[in-house]
Amino acid sequence: MECERFTPGSGRLDPRAALRSDAPSLDLDGTWRFRLSPVATVSESFADPGYDDTGWDDLPVPSHWPLHGHGAPAYTNVSYPFPVDPPHVPTENPTGDYRRAFDLPDGWSGGRLRFEGVESYAKVWLNGHELGFTTGSRLPAEFDAGPWLKPGRNVLAVRVHQWSAASYLEDQDQWWLPGIFRDVTLTRSAADVLVRASYEEGRGTLSFDGDGALDVPELGITGLGPGERVTVGAEPWSAETPRLYEAVLRAPGETVRLRVGFRTVAIEDGVLLVNGRPLLLKGVNRHEFHPEHGRAVSYETMREDVLLMKRHNVNAVRTSHYPPHPAFLDLCDELGLWVIDECDLETHGFGQVGWRRNPSDDPRWEEACLDRMRRMVERDKNHPSVIMWSLGNEAGVGRNLGAMAEWTRERDPSRPIHYEGDRSCEHTDVYSRMYASHAEVEAIGRGAEDPLDDPELDARRRAMPFLQCEYAHAMGNGPGGLAEYQELFERYPRLAGGFIWEWIDHGLAHPALGYAYGGDYGEPVHDGNFVVDGLVFPDRTPSPGLLDLKKVFEPVAFTFSEGSVTIRSKYGFRDLSHLAFSGEVEAEGVPLASFPLEVPAEGGEVKLPVFPEREGERWLTVRASLARDEPWADAGHEVAWAQVPLDTDGTPYTGPDDLRAVPRRADGPAHRRDAASAAHGAEIEVGGAVFDGATGRLTRLFGLDVEGPRLELWRAPIDNDRYDGTEFRWRLLGLHRLTHRVDAVEPGDALTVRTRVAPAATDLGMRATYTWTASGDALDLRVDIVPEGDWPEPIPRLGLALTLPSVPRTVTWYGLGPGEAYPDTGMATRVGRWTSTVEGMQTPYVYPQENGHRAAVRWAELAGIRITGAPVFGLTVRPWSTAALDAAAHRPDLVPDGRLHLTLDLAQHGIGSAACGPATLARYELRARPATFRLRFEPS
Repeated sequence: MECERFTPGSGRLDPRAALRSDAPSLDLDGTWRFRLSPVATVSESFADPGYDDTGWDDLPVPSHWPLHGHGAPAYTNVSYPFPVDPPHVPTENPTGDYRRAFDLPDGWSGGRLRFEGVESYAKVWLNGHELGFTTGSRLPAEFDAGPWLKPGRNVLAVRVHQWSAASYLEDQDQWWLPGIFRDVTLTRSAADVLVRASYEEGRGTLSFDGDGALDVPELGITGLGPGERVTVGAEPWSAETPRLYEAVLRAPGETVRLRVGFRTVAIEDGVLLVNGRPLLLKGVNRHEFHPEHGRAVSYETMREDVLLMKRHNVNAVRTSHYPPHPAFLDLCDELGLWVIDECDLETHGFGQVGWRRNPSDDPRWEEACLDRMRRMVERDKNHPSVIMWSLGNEAGVGRNLGAMAEWTRERDPSRPIHYEGDRSCEHTDVYSRMYASHAEVEAIGRGAEDPLDDPELDARRRAMPFLQCEYAHAMGNGPGGLAEYQELFERYPRLAGGFIWEWIDHGLAHPALGYAYGGDYGEPVHDGNFVVDGLVFPDRTPSPGLLDLKKVFEPVAFTFSEGSVTIRSKYGFRDLSHLAFSGEVEAEGVPLASFPLEVPAEGGEVKLPVFPEREGERWLTVRASLARDEPWADAGHEVAWAQVPLDTDGTPYTGPDDLRAVPRRADGPAHRRDAASAAHGAEIEVGGAVFDGATGRLTRLFGLDVEGPRLELWRAPIDNDRYDGTEFRWRLLGLHRLTHRVDAVEPGDALTVRTRVAPAATDLGMRATYTWTASGDALDLRVDIVPEGDWPEPIPRLGLALTLPSVPRTVTWYGLGPGEAYPDTGMATRVGRWTSTVEGMQTPYVYPQENGHRAAVRWAELAGIRITGAPVFGLTVRPWSTAALDAAAHRPDLVPDGRLHLTLDLAQHGIGSAACGPATLARYELRARPATFRLRFEPS
């Protein structure tokens, strides 16, 4: 079949820059006629202008046909959904035929048909004349339409094959979604230009290659000719200060407008520099995605992405794993993001066959690989935001990558070259890794990484900056370990930062499932919910992970001392003059005072007001907010913050304890004995509580029907538990099916209930002794836990589970909030008094899993009960059980069961990033150990 050719295209014009021209153009987006066939070998008679397509369907362009009722989406991460037999593809090859009639304006002559993106093979006809074909789904292709255009009605016909030889180059961890998914235009623009705008020591140097003359009115530049250079006083471009100058190219037959940003990228002594300053990338990987439209992403959605990134202190994007729509790069120029622009190349599935016949090293694919690199560089060469070219992703090693790098260096020596898949870095200028552990990142930062076998390559690599092109896999609940990575990036100059995987959950909107993932469309080969691994949910609501990332990426640091706070800028290219600083003091979450802080533009030590002495827990929160509107956020937007407890004398406490988690002076339960337990037949009463006399189980609390509490070791596994085998080991131990045995119920001065909790088929167990004591209107509980046996694995949680009637609609607590927090997450939470509905305490992960844990809770009120910790506890409140959460595969599976399910935790296992990356750091593991847990219950 012709779609199995190695040749990347035919009949196409040379690639050129994406430009804004005043040349006439026709927008050919809109409603096209469409027919889907199950195979590729269908008659091409539909390309005839007189063909009768009245029996066809309508289909919007841009779009993917599986999202409009034609076929179905399919998701794989690594595996090809067809046999690995290049360049062949299955006979069952969904093929979409498109027709679009349009009227040519009077006086129109010449022109180019431009396709911004078609997956995966497109053959094009105009008025019955074949123009050629193109591959390279995420890259533009232009055809000369001039000879075949005619006055009045014209008919454009396009045949699109889902599978082609080119599909072997596009195995990019996303939904397979064929169709014309980017814009189609007929344009009379033919201009091309390469602008070179460098910056050094306060001066900008400008030149360009192309036809015509270049004007930059704001800089007094007029009539600059091709090859001429001019140096002027100019402000530099950076992601923090994205200064652009409007330029006009007066080209033959048209005028082109473009925006120029002056900046120079360099590498010196193993450090990545821009404009002579070290660059620290605080980045995310971004696939193009919309839950209803797939990769057919609107300008408004692209802008929303950039605004969300800027508002969460993200400063960089890697365009995984292909060039984005060109408008996205315009937004990065305008609003300020550093960009690694990545070629539309990934052959990951060849790794499953030992990289045999991998296109990266097969000379038959050299033309196709070079074609993809050339089209990306030529299209995006004028964007100041693009500071690196990437050869692709997970495509193994080979000669074709070398050819791509060699061509790129010759065409554009101003940008370093990136590629992660070759540890030797033979063809790159930076050392890049995925999911390196914290220990390995530190070793690389110190220059102490394991050596390469080749001494020359090893020395070359050690002189390179290091970045993590993917790290901290943001799948489901998580990622953990963000703060520890960032501390390393900031400590070692060689470390240039990295890019979180990834920006958005790729859940497709589904009428029954909420959001669909791999396997929900009946795919025989799929990778499940591995496509749901982003910092924002499919509707672009920020996840707790993004909120944590904002905190970790903060560009301002605060250090407290007695009577003052030292404020340090972590910006690389601007000072603090655009920020307003303020402070607020709260006592147990109730505001007491607020005040502005005068902070020099360069930062420094700032005296704090004197706060009166006072008992009780007080917290000082200091904030940095925008002092005025920025293009990406309004004045008042919070950029950074820090929180510190105050001592009784009103000065910041700077001792060794983590007082967010464990307050120094807790107002916890006092375990004095006011009333003994009293037996009444089959029941035992202790204060306002009633217990079953045989089992010692609490049955009523202050008039409410209660079930529990009893020791809980299980949590509904998170993705990080599932994908690294932790869940399997937990289930093998039987932690999800514990057996509870009562050994003794001992009324007396206090009620003591002795139990043993253990999984079947093992001799491991936990002795849990509950001691209940009445204290006035309150009921105090002490739980002593002693593990038995040699527990080989960390345990998910150590807590108490109980249920209440589903009467409250709100929960109020004092502790960390407003969102969820776990041992190695929750950096975005702060100590305060918070109120939420029960529904609002659930985090809507696309794949249901452990969520919603509120940490370091001093007290909480719900259902007329106040629960107080000694000193703190973890709180989870749900309208369904942990077992129901564990069993659910999609959000609609979770249905309230009429009870409130509480878990009061002493501790939980950490979150980590093990779905794709390091496991939970050892310091955040929860190991079986003796423990004591104290709580007080009282009417609220």
